[in-house]
Amino acid sequence: MSLKIYGIAASRAIRPLWAAEELGIPYEHIRLHYNAPETREAPYLALNPNGTVPAIDDDGLVLFESLAITLHLARSRPAGGLWASNVADEARIGQWTLWAATEAEPLARQWFHHTAFLPEAQRIPRLADEALEKLQARLRVLDEHLATRDYLVGNGFTVADLNVAAVLQRLNDIAREAVPYARAWHARCLARPAAQRAFALRQAG
Repeated sequence: MSLKIYGIAASRAIRPLWAAEELGIPYEHIRLHYNAPETREAPYLALNPNGTVPAIDDDGLVLFESLAITLHLARSRPAGGLWASNVADEARIGQWTLWAATEAEPLARQWFHHTAFLPEAQRIPRLADEALEKLQARLRVLDEHLATRDYLVGNGFTVADLNVAAVLQRLNDIAREAVPYARAWHARCLARPAAQRAFALRQAG
């Protein structure tokens, strides 16, 4: 079985890269920049018609959308330990993954764009401030859930933790309240050897 992951690590491709490292899947990393002209050309558009990264080719199964990719990798390799052992926990993995995509990421992205990502002339501080304020309520939800557990689902690290931690990779920058349980959980997730290997790929290009 062969896995190809398209996208530089300094993009949403960090999510499938981290998942592959956690699961011990051999993979080929095609370091395609999100602004590269190749993303708008036919060969890549056949993989991801949106013209964005990441995309994967998992032994002939082509997927885009980073969180869908991580869910697929975890579910298709249950021995890797990232998937749930029962239907209820499968539902909870879906719940937290969708929470990351709908409740957390749009605001975190808005804040990042208007503080660091966009050219300074295009940044609108008001939009960054509004996103940051709204994010605090989401972080309280996360903190309250983690007050009585070490991980989001079940008794150990799952793809739910990977997805939420990757979406909120700048948690320490966006948290304006204590949220001690969320901070401790986030540190545990990013300290994992697989996370360290995946994030080190940012320095590799």
